[in-house]
Amino acid sequence: MALFKKRTAGKPGEWYYCLEHKKVEEGPECPAKNRFGPYATREEAAHALETARERNLEWETDPRWHDTPRPDENQD
Repeated sequence: MALFKKRTAGKPGEWYYCLEHKKVEEGPECPAKNRFGPYATREEAAHALETARERNLEWETDPRWHDTPRPDENQD
């Protein structure tokens, strides 16, 4: 049995999207490993998955971060 309860990080007034419960939460309700945020508004948190999808697409299509070799590059 633990002597001290581990508290989740965050402050009331900050909004998060919980990946485990699939809902918007205010403040530190769930562990950080299960949430996106913080967001300034409830609406921003509600669109967290869309925002993540858009950012992932930008990252995947960014030519500066493309890991697959070009056809003209020599492979050993």
